[in-house]
Amino acid sequence: MAFPQDRLRRLRACEGLRRMVRETRLSPDNLIAPFFVCEGRDVRHPIASMPGQSRFSVDHLIKGAGEVQALGIPSILLFGIPAMKDETGSSAWAPDGIVQRAVRSIKDRLPDLVVITDICIDEYTTHGHCGVVKDGRVLNDETIECLQKMALSHARAGADMVAPSDMMDGRVRALRATLDGDRFAHIPILAYAAKFASCFYAPFREAADSSPKFGDRQSYQMDPANRREALREIELDIEEGADVVMVKPALPCLDIIRDARETFSRPLAAYQVSGEYSMIKAAAQHGWLDERRAMLETLVSIRRAGADLILTYFAKEAALALQR
Repeated sequence: MAFPQDRLRRLRACEGLRRMVRETRLSPDNLIAPFFVCEGRDVRHPIASMPGQSRFSVDHLIKGAGEVQALGIPSILLFGIPAMKDETGSSAWAPDGIVQRAVRSIKDRLPDLVVITDICIDEYTTHGHCGVVKDGRVLNDETIECLQKMALSHARAGADMVAPSDMMDGRVRALRATLDGDRFAHIPILAYAAKFASCFYAPFREAADSSPKFGDRQSYQMDPANRREALREIELDIEEGADVVMVKPALPCLDIIRDARETFSRPLAAYQVSGEYSMIKAAAQHGWLDERRAMLETLVSIRRAGADLILTYFAKEAALALQR
């Protein structure tokens, strides 16, 4: 029987050969580890819908951040859980707010760790929306004023990068102008550029206590059906001054990540969100799949689609797995 000359299995015969011809590489350098920081001391509150994840007080956060850095992960992303909420989320820009204190403590003890802060008021508002609400509507321009104050307070506390996740129109330009005008022109912006209205955020909303008290977020987050609009959102954020652009969620949007990689030269991030993480954890707990393999396979798929950076709750576990 005649066989073709090209036998692709030749280069799959052993692990060494497979490593030599591997096209997509996953490294701790590609990972960003999200953390939830809350008030109090000696607090480590497990998040039921996100097995293995917790809310941390600042003292435990520093320990967790140190463990991440020791594994070679260069960066963390902070979400704050405040003690006080109001209609406008004013504690988000308080000089002694929970994120501001966390940033100062981390930079004091772990100066080389890149600290990124989430810029959005949903965790800080009584209504749970990402913007100022009036007569049942989320207001765009009034929200941007809040975001400007929040980003500036984080920069003053020592944040290395700010990451607006609100999806208000024009907020990147406004944040760039605010930072530049207060001697923070060196602070980069990681823009949640194409953030879709997704059901995969549900576990996060438990973790951050940020579920909307009325309605939903479809008036500002993107329709998951829209591919061309995603590229327009990314293009606008780049024009407004974004240094890094993000697609969120990751796995349902691999086509968007690929489109963005082929269209734009900016560093590209993707967020493997809470629902993606929790699905794998739940299936593994039931014995339905191999957690380590599922974790690495999904992360490699996000890299293969074109993401330079991956925000993932698996960051620590993935870095450990990559050491083996």
